[in-house]
Amino acid sequence: MRVLLFFILLLTLQSCATKKYTKTRMLPEGIKSATEETYVVVNNQKKLLQKKQMVFTGNGRIKYSKTVDSLGNLLQETKKKLWFVLESYPDKERYYCKTRWKPDQRERISCYTQKQYKRNEAIYHYNSDGTINKIVDNFTTFHTQYFYYKNKELTKIVTKDKNGNLVDEVLVNCETKDEKGSCLKETRISTKTNHKEEILFSPI
Repeated sequence: MRVLLFFILLLTLQSCATKKYTKTRMLPEGIKSATEETYVVVNNQKKLLQKKQMVFTGNGRIKYSKTVDSLGNLLQETKKKLWFVLESYPDKERYYCKTRWKPDQRERISCYTQKQYKRNEAIYHYNSDGTINKIVDNFTTFHTQYFYYKNKELTKIVTKDKNGNLVDEVLVNCETKDEKGSCLKETRISTKTNHKEEILFSPI
C-alpha cells in the first residue's frame, strides 16, 4: 500500500513539474528576478516590441511574470500555482496551463480555458543539461522548432512544418555577458526574411 501511495505521489508531482527556466536559458543559479526587453531593429533603429518582468522561485522557475507592449499596455500576466500556471490576458479568457512529464527528457505543456477547452499544446524535448532540444507544436501550427548550441550558447533556431519543410531559420548571437555568464544582449536574425530582433536581459 505504501509503495502504491509513493508512486501516486510521484506521478502527481511529475504532472505539475516544469524544467527550470534558469536551466533552459543557461542562466547562473541565484537569480531572483529579471527584466527582458525585446526590440525590432530596422536600419539600425530600435523599436520596443514588449517588456517582460519576471520573478523567480528559489529553484529557478518563473513564479510571476508580466508582459507589456511599448506603451505599457498589458499583454500577458502569469502566476505559478501549485498544480498549474495561470495565464491572464486583457482581451480573452484566462488559460490554465499544466505540465506533464513524459519519458526521455520530455514534457507536455497543455493550456485550457476554465471550461476545459484546450487552447494549445506542445511537447518540449530537453538535452541532458536542461536546455531545450526542440519544441513540437501539437495543436495550432504543428511546427517543430529545433535549437542548436555551441560552447554552451544558443546559436540557431530552425522551424520546420509537419512535413519537414523549412519555415524559418534564426541565427542567435550573444553580444554581451555579465561576470556570471548571463547573456545581457542577444540578437536574432532570420535568414529568410532578414527580420532582426535585439533582446536585452537584466537579471537581479
